[in-house]
Amino acid sequence: MTVSKWTLDNAHSNVDFSLRHMMVSKVKGSFNDFSAEIEADPNDLTTANLTFTIDVASIDTRNADRDAHLRSGDFFDVEQFPNLTFTSTKIEKQGGDKYAVTGDVSLHGVTKPETFTVTFEGVAKDPMSGAEKAGFSVDGTIKRSEYGLTWNAALETGGVLVGDDVKVSLEIQAAKEA
Repeated sequence: MTVSKWTLDNAHSNVDFSLRHMMVSKVKGSFNDFSAEIEADPNDLTTANLTFTIDVASIDTRNADRDAHLRSGDFFDVEQFPNLTFTSTKIEKQGGDKYAVTGDVSLHGVTKPETFTVTFEGVAKDPMSGAEKAGFSVDGTIKRSEYGLTWNAALETGGVLVGDDVKVSLEIQAAKEA
């Protein structure tokens, strides 16, 4: 294949995360509104250009009060910092269909490099639309404190209410543009 433009298929893609809560469990959530600019040869991602944008206000942890708190100035401050963006800067093949994708993450007024593991899941022709579709899985971890997201509360049993490590997981499906 050659490098082509791909359109994100939001109906078949998702952006999920999880982090420790009260040192004893994990809270999971999703972002429901996101977009991407993808120029890639899915069989050789080392030449790809990727930009991903998440509308942080679209956070969904299945708890309206918690979601409102996460949108507030204590956390994301979505009025001042409405988006999280990722722009790829370096992509290295790790073997098989796995890649280390490094890029600049901008969140809450801070930009820093992060590396995520991307697995190319394959290409198939969509029987409904006839479009060529490619799938990718993305995994990684970021530290929320490194982006100024430091709100927390001490627990009387020790530890803190909200963990620092945020595990990120994306399932991406994209259609090749004609």
